[in-house]
Amino acid sequence: MPELILLNKPYGVICQFSQHELHKTLKDYVQVPGFYPAGRLDTDSEGLLLLTDDGTLQHRISDPRWKLPKTYWVQVEGVPSDEQLAQLRQGVDLGDFVTRPAECERLDSPDIWPRTPPIRSRKTVPDSWIALTISEGKNRQVRRMTAKVGLPTLRLVRVAIGPWRLDGLAPGEMRRLQIRLEDLPRVKHAVGINRSAGASHRLARNDGGGGRRGG
Repeated sequence: MPELILLNKPYGVICQFSQHELHKTLKDYVQVPGFYPAGRLDTDSEGLLLLTDDGTLQHRISDPRWKLPKTYWVQVEGVPSDEQLAQLRQGVDLGDFVTRPAECERLDSPDIWPRTPPIRSRKTVPDSWIALTISEGKNRQVRRMTAKVGLPTLRLVRVAIGPWRLDGLAPGEMRRLQIRLEDLPRVKHAVGINRSAGASHRLARNDGGGGRRGG
């Protein structure tokens, strides 16, 4: 039966197993042979990354035609207005493409681990959090979306992909699951704001986490 690894990718880790001169890589956290990322997460983003040892499962997770929703908790510069949230929900023209409609809501400051290094904040400019769920994953899409509506991203944490959530995993920790391929068509649209981001604003901090540590 195919296996899936849920990894809480720390900030600054590059999504590759080969050595990198400037960054830690997945090899520093996942020392299980035969697993490869199903999709990616930018080096300066944190949170849920899926890896699998099965090519079919990898394709089903990463192929945009399946439109697995991805939920992010986004710390932005500024306080989002109703109009800005509406723009994110309706779709944002980024020049080279227009994003699909998304789910978006304000988010109370979540109880998550501190980022290392911490974000750069300005005393004269407030910051706040939003929960954003998209069904696509173009290069740096979330950061481009928030910047386009006047809310530059300060911190980006992915908390869910489809039915899989980050719950209980501290940065650098992983959890292994067995997956039945025949179950995937029934869960490809399984996660939305109300059940993932809006339901709970707590995730594992540095002093906790119930997953297995990779490596």
